Amino acid sequence: MDFSSKILENAVNEVSRLPGIGKRTALRLVLHLLKQPKENTKYLTEALLHLRNDVKNCEKCHNISDTILCNICQNPKRNPEIVCVVEDIRDVMAIESTSQYNGLYHVLGGKISPIEGIGPQNLQIESLVNKVEKGEVKELIFALSSTMEGDTTNFYIYKQLQNFEIKTSTIARGIAVGDELEYADEVTLGRSIINRIPFEQSIKS
Repeated sequence: MDFSSKILENAVNEVSRLPGIGKRTALRLVLHLLKQPKENTKYLTEALLHLRNDVKNCEKCHNISDTILCNICQNPKRNPEIVCVVEDIRDVMAIESTSQYNGLYHVLGGKISPIEGIGPQNLQIESLVNKVEKGEVKELIFALSSTMEGDTTNFYIYKQLQNFEIKTSTIARGIAVGDELEYADEVTLGRSIINRIPFEQSIKS
């Protein structure tokens, strides 16, 4: 791809670093920005800088937040004894959109994947075990995607909690094997939360 401007080329190269965006899409986006009033580009730049510099992780559940505790953890109407274990904020948003869950969350920040060099020490697993040790949680719902990495992560956490009296369940397999939660429709995902099954049963099946 030949560019008449080095500035344009640099902008396209940076935008194309974003996941799912190739050089042609990046070029289309950059040219679109050039056609917009300068104020629009300024607002976008300020929003991205604000995002990068000021966004936080909730100290309790590790969800992305504007404050020390996210609005879900601060909500007194949520049931603190039920915690849904998810990979990242996209899964929180997917489950919240169903309006079928009223507990709290624990965001791991990924899944165990030896191929990608991600082990248990790279995830927020220790803090989850600490919550259980303190007796704050009565039930854990494993809501990781039904992939090999997701199942491995679920089983690892389950083994860490075997010495504690806590109910562990997993979302029902209304979600097809290999599917990511964020792509599931709200009705199917909502039913999977409501009809969750004991985790031991999912191992046997």
